[in-house]
Amino acid sequence: MIKVSDTAKAKVISLMNEDGTNLEESFVRVGVESGGCSGLSYKLSFDKNQKEEDRVFEDNGMKILVDKKSFLYLVGTTLEYYGGLNGKGFVFNNPNAQRTCGCGESFAV
Repeated sequence: MIKVSDTAKAKVISLMNEDGTNLEESFVRVGVESGGCSGLSYKLSFDKNQKEEDRVFEDNGMKILVDKKSFLYLVGTTLEYYGGLNGKGFVFNNPNAQRTCGCGESFAV
């Protein structure tokens, strides 16, 4: 299960509106890929198409797609958004990460 905070949901809706799409017809695709200073990097995008190998979750009124490989790394993760003076952006609070980089954009398990 992937959770979404209220602040992350508000930012996703804002970005979808800028992109000309909406929450009812699109998914938020969350995943991981090789790279970054800790070994794995997070991915976040909008998608209108569900693939056969995707797992689908719904939290806080948002439909989330996660591919099978990424799910193993992301189970239990909460997607947050921070917009403070120290930096803005989405943050993945991942209980599976044993090590993260200073910027929080990559991790290792």
